[in-house]
Amino acid sequence: MLSPNLGLEKLLLPKRTNSIKHSAVKSARLSYHILIMSTVAPPSIIDLRSDTVTRPTPAMRRAMAEAEVGDDVYAEDPTINRLQARAAEIFEREAALFFPSGSMANLTAIKTWTHHGSEVICEAQAHIYLYEMASISAIAGCMPNIVPAPGGILTWDLIAPHIRPHIYYRAQTALIELENSHNMHGGTVYPPEISNDICDRAHAAGLRVHLDGARIFNASVALGRSVADLTRKFDSVMFCLSKGLGAPVGSMLVGSREFIEKAHVTRKLLGGGMRQAGVLAAAGLIALEETPKLLHRDHENARHLAVGLAKIPGVAIDPKKVVTNILIFDVRGTGRTAADVVSELARRNVLSGATGEFTIRMVTHFDVDRAAIDRALAIIADVLAARATTRTAS
Repeated sequence: MLSPNLGLEKLLLPKRTNSIKHSAVKSARLSYHILIMSTVAPPSIIDLRSDTVTRPTPAMRRAMAEAEVGDDVYAEDPTINRLQARAAEIFEREAALFFPSGSMANLTAIKTWTHHGSEVICEAQAHIYLYEMASISAIAGCMPNIVPAPGGILTWDLIAPHIRPHIYYRAQTALIELENSHNMHGGTVYPPEISNDICDRAHAAGLRVHLDGARIFNASVALGRSVADLTRKFDSVMFCLSKGLGAPVGSMLVGSREFIEKAHVTRKLLGGGMRQAGVLAAAGLIALEETPKLLHRDHENARHLAVGLAKIPGVAIDPKKVVTNILIFDVRGTGRTAADVVSELARRNVLSGATGEFTIRMVTHFDVDRAAIDRALAIIADVLAARATTRTAS
């Protein structure tokens, strides 16, 4: 679909396509660059960096253009109010609150549940720890207490030793945070019995539990359980509209009415008060109602990609562990670094992200179909085979 502003883009940025390609070549790590800011990605580019790169669907664009709006700081934007009510209904909670980003929503939840000097227990590769600008400490004033867990799945046995004793000269544990699905462990999902057990034991110990459910709808599809069922025992839940669900902007925080009232104050403190934000909420409503039923395609494409990658010499990945739309594979067997492979793939118009010296992340989404996955696999195999041939010849 062409952008409604394409004429203006051509007028103001006549060399945008070349700029996009040049920027993609330079980007060897998981990063945001000009391609994400383009309203029309060149069809030849297969963008597997993240599910955040999706473009609004025609239905979303129409809804945004026609959205009924008001001033949300006065709680008078009817579209925002509908989105919040619908999110609360789907998660079977008392209330919900719209945020411009998942990071702000997570920070708001942490700040609402804790005090300066508190500790927050989270998994060692949690998004709140690695990718949210240390806001948990810089703004919420908390110390992360990180716990490594196989596959990113914490259990109570792993958590319990990290809960601080009630001694006046020790920082006190205030919150436990889980992530479902787990981004940096390749989209792994929490078995409900494990997350429920953590919540039950935490509550018995007087602790709150927050869920970073940025991709909770992916977990829901993978497990065949509703998001309400999966998240019922958490004290608060954040989920993103702008990842797999495909909206251009926005995340939601759900919980009790009392919690959301406090979170509303914190959101304003953090600069999250918005005015006629219904133009964003309109797309969010479409995403919330329509996209969950399509997520199984992204999961099928991710597994197809994983099976294909596993056949490439030097690539290590277990396709059985790919259960949602994220996969991370290892290229050390090719004798090359992840940054080198990512850079060369970008030159061939396949975009991905290095997550370590030898690991690469790819994420499927509704803007990449099965045919594009097959083209990407052919390019990846060709890129790695070319280097292998060069090494053999030398």
